[in-house]
Amino acid sequence: MSKELSLTALPFPLHPTGTTWHAGESSLKARATPRSELFVDPQSDGNVDAAKFLGAARALGTPRPGDFQFSARVEADMRSMFDAGVLLLWLDDDHWTKLCFEYSPANEPMVVSVVNRGVCDDANAFVVDGSHVWLRISRVGRAFALHASRDGQQWEFVRVFSLGEVGQDAQIGFLVQSPTGDGCDVRFDDIRFISETLSDLRDGS
Repeated sequence: MSKELSLTALPFPLHPTGTTWHAGESSLKARATPRSELFVDPQSDGNVDAAKFLGAARALGTPRPGDFQFSARVEADMRSMFDAGVLLLWLDDDHWTKLCFEYSPANEPMVVSVVNRGVCDDANAFVVDGSHVWLRISRVGRAFALHASRDGQQWEFVRVFSLGEVGQDAQIGFLVQSPTGDGCDVRFDDIRFISETLSDLRDGS
């Protein structure tokens, strides 16, 4: 079993899987393994090989119940299509969410979000001009909100959704993937967690 990781920025330990994770006080580094992915094709019937589609390395922990804001600056050495550093919200194999800094088929780094309820949706947010971006997952009552920021100050709304009552049992953390490539080095820093309700989803705060 992998050793749990403790970051001073997080009030709960992380349990890593799938690759070697290197932790600092408020930073985390990992290399995605080749051909690793977390995705269930919406054109499928949901009866997929979990080892193939749920094989990306992740490091997850469990926050206490209640609203929160969880964010990090994500930097990725993107070389192949869909290489990504990800903030992950996880309930079980059928219910989870990715907020990704991902390399697009047009060879552009983008903010991308995926919500899985048996099968995935897939939505592009915006292109990032640079090698890093800030990502944030917030729990607001029964709902979750996703935001991204180019500077870590002004946040752009990506989406809001619900996973039902089970959302209070969610784990949160990090994921690295390289679905079509030979691996991807990812660094997460400026990691923050606050137990405060996000007051407005669309005012940039």
